[in-house]
Amino acid sequence: MSTRLPVKDKSGGKASIKITRFKPAIRHTDPHRHNGYLEMIFLTAGAGVHVIDGRRYAVGPPVLFVVRKDQVHCWELSTPGEGYVLIIRREFVEGLTDGRLRSLIASVSAYSCVPLTGNASVDRLWTVLLDETDGAPEIVETVLTALLAKMMSLAGPAVKPIRESGGLYEQYLHLLENGHAMKRTVEHYASLLHTTPQNLNNACRKAADRAAAGVLGDFLMGEAKRLLLYTSGTVAEISFSLDFKDPSHFIKYFKRATGLTPQAFRKMPDFFQIDHQG
Repeated sequence: MSTRLPVKDKSGGKASIKITRFKPAIRHTDPHRHNGYLEMIFLTAGAGVHVIDGRRYAVGPPVLFVVRKDQVHCWELSTPGEGYVLIIRREFVEGLTDGRLRSLIASVSAYSCVPLTGNASVDRLWTVLLDETDGAPEIVETVLTALLAKMMSLAGPAVKPIRESGGLYEQYLHLLENGHAMKRTVEHYASLLHTTPQNLNNACRKAADRAAAGVLGDFLMGEAKRLLLYTSGTVAEISFSLDFKDPSHFIKYFKRATGLTPQAFRKMPDFFQIDHQG
């Protein structure tokens, strides 16, 4: 039996940026990866659940969902969604001359679900961007900068995935997902959770059939790839932000996990090709 996940490409081939309206016909989709791009989905209507990397987020418009290139997602909508879908390829980010826009894209890409406290002006900016996508690059960049800045100014509290319970495993994920300074030891997070590493490990194995160190490692590698892809930080800067004391240790760690050095991962021509293995 094949374990390959379907790979979908909605970017229009070589288009470095594309915006469309969210298709109201979308209700239930099978888990799939996208063919190498960052996707932002802004919903003004709809209800149900959006599953990203196995984590379930309630659809509560107005809301922005972000699906990074290495993530798997699917929809379980009970009422049709309305809104917009923005697709950004690496070439667009690389060609930016506006440092603020690059920083905004990097900031937004750190989240999976961003609830907004209002959407009237945001909706107008999405409409303008839809009209100007094929226009002059400087206009596209200006409108996108205004749009992302406005959405971040209206962002509500960070949203946790829908959990089955508030157990130790869920609390561990919450610490990893919500902006705490990255640390590379299970002992650090166990201390924050007022438990022992053994208890945290047992909770992770019971809930996810993974050791606590494995859960931490997955999150760390996801952050490393995101920072390499969506920021201009040097390998040394990224390594320090991920609690590596020596960049050479980060390089070895990354290569052991991916088969590539961070520099090669960032520069390879087929950087955006998705690993089809499920």
